Amino acid sequence: MKNVKIVVIRKEFYPEFADSYLTEGKEVGPCPLMNVGDEFIYEGSAEMPKGLCPWAWIDIYRGVNALSAGATYAPWNNQDGSQILCCTDGIRPVVFKLEAVNE
Repeated sequence: MKNVKIVVIRKEFYPEFADSYLTEGKEVGPCPLMNVGDEFIYEGSAEMPKGLCPWAWIDIYRGVNALSAGATYAPWNNQDGSQILCCTDGIRPVVFKLEAVNE
């Protein structure tokens, strides 16, 4: 099994959706839990890396686990051993780059 490096590469925020769907509207702003550049290492055992948002972990775990087990996404991805995933918050999603790394 390989370790997987998880890096926050982007945070999005859609204020028009926030105003329409959230009780606090656009004042909530982008995700307060993650920041661009945050890095985490998954070392196996289905254990969430410390500091990672639990909701995001639920969303990206399948991809993390697959890369840890040696999954390949060729020919769809031009960088084998990596994947771009995001959490499922449709108003303020966080985008992650996952990369299999040697232990």
